[in-house]
Amino acid sequence: MKRVVFALLVGSAAVFAAGTSGYARSDVFKENIYDQGILKPIDSKLKVRVGEEAPDFALPAVSNGKVYLSRFKGKKNVVISFVPAAWTPVCSDQWPGYNIVKELFDRHDAVLIGITVDNLPTLFAWTRQMGKLWFPVLADFWPHGAVADRYGVLRSDGMAERALFVIDKKGIIRYIDVHDINQRPRLEVLVGELEKLSR
Repeated sequence: MKRVVFALLVGSAAVFAAGTSGYARSDVFKENIYDQGILKPIDSKLKVRVGEEAPDFALPAVSNGKVYLSRFKGKKNVVISFVPAAWTPVCSDQWPGYNIVKELFDRHDAVLIGITVDNLPTLFAWTRQMGKLWFPVLADFWPHGAVADRYGVLRSDGMAERALFVIDKKGIIRYIDVHDINQRPRLEVLVGELEKLSR
């Protein structure tokens, strides 16, 4: 099973060829996607490090209510996925792609939390267009980008970086990837980091 999953993750071409709704999802509503062109790959300075406790937060979710990072402590590993903005090309591929690997998160007792600096109505419309996402999508809208800023991934243009934080059950940051904003992080790398938490 592990080899089959890895083969799917090795390249986006394999995912497209598999015919899943995964990364090709944004093609379905591409006329609604705003092409912002090529952006400066990274435009922020991290304020947290691997080995430190992850800053707590409580943010409103598209699915109603608030999600508190601290409530997962002692219960679940957490992956935080910051993305720059709704209705943009890479973001609209990245998050639906996580739907095809939900079982890998489950296997490593991990939850995924998606965060953008967009407001809730925008996120509601965007996530409805993408299809059902199994993870909570949170609005870091007001105070604008406060959580992204606390982690050090708020860009000078007000968007968040494309960043992943893997946090263990003790609330300690175990992995950080502040990625080139123009590219999708590789799923197999994230899977590898989740596997480390289970060792």
